[in-house]
Amino acid sequence: MAHKSGFVNIIGNPNVGKSTLMNAMVGEKLSIVTAKAQTTRHRIMGIVNGKDYQIVYSDTPGILKPSYRLQQNMMDFVETAIGDADIILYVTDTVEKADKNGEYVSKLSKLECPVIVVVNKIDVSAQDKVMELMEYWKEQLPKATVIPASAQEKFNLDTILETVVENLPECPPWFDEDAFTDKNLRFFASEIIREQILLNYKEEIPYCCQVEVESFKEGAERYDISAVIYVMRDSQKGIIIGKGGAALKKTGTAARIEMEDFFQKKVFLQLFVKVDPDWRESRTELRKFGYED
Repeated sequence: MAHKSGFVNIIGNPNVGKSTLMNAMVGEKLSIVTAKAQTTRHRIMGIVNGKDYQIVYSDTPGILKPSYRLQQNMMDFVETAIGDADIILYVTDTVEKADKNGEYVSKLSKLECPVIVVVNKIDVSAQDKVMELMEYWKEQLPKATVIPASAQEKFNLDTILETVVENLPECPPWFDEDAFTDKNLRFFASEIIREQILLNYKEEIPYCCQVEVESFKEGAERYDISAVIYVMRDSQKGIIIGKGGAALKKTGTAARIEMEDFFQKKVFLQLFVKVDPDWRESRTELRKFGYED
């Protein structure tokens, strides 16, 4: 049997479970997951190898109308993912309005590559609502395959996998068999810190923060990591640090524990906070943080 390989790109609106689905399909927590919109900012690849296939999944930011340059770059990741996909996994759920961001559904209807619509979160919906949504998506995208699923409960993921493999093009592997992502350890360290910021701070604070790992040293027994949390105003710096440094210490401790679980190695983590008012709009800064070529 000929080998199959292809890019399976996951797109959809914020909070529909794209990252949870990708992590479940890959079997590793590659994308950070929170209940907040805009948790995913980058395009992150996760690689799955089978006996005669290789799937390169790609998680992308949630679709939104950009308000500043960072968000525009996030949407550029989505557009690129639509353009280079061998298969599109369009994730919706049983909670959001089905007609949200209809222009992207229109784009999907014009694609030549296979489209799989995943109706996620069926574990929190009644069966008749699920059936109604499946009929809706079959009407909207007649050429697509529509699959009900629960990424959180890992329900029907085998059907998604079978459908993906069935639609993969014949192709040699794109990556080595032992590769599981396109990102390096520094990237995951910065994302784990940002995840804790999303979990521990409210309102606009997480959206005004960016994390840069300045130093990542691998020793025999541990990783020594030094990272900077950039914020846009002095008042935000004070909130991130907290009274007597308590908030920053809590965030750092939680991030270190997550890193040790992810890296399977001890971690010594130092966090600093700096003010950079223009980082979300500056091409230079966004390029430094990996959002621009």
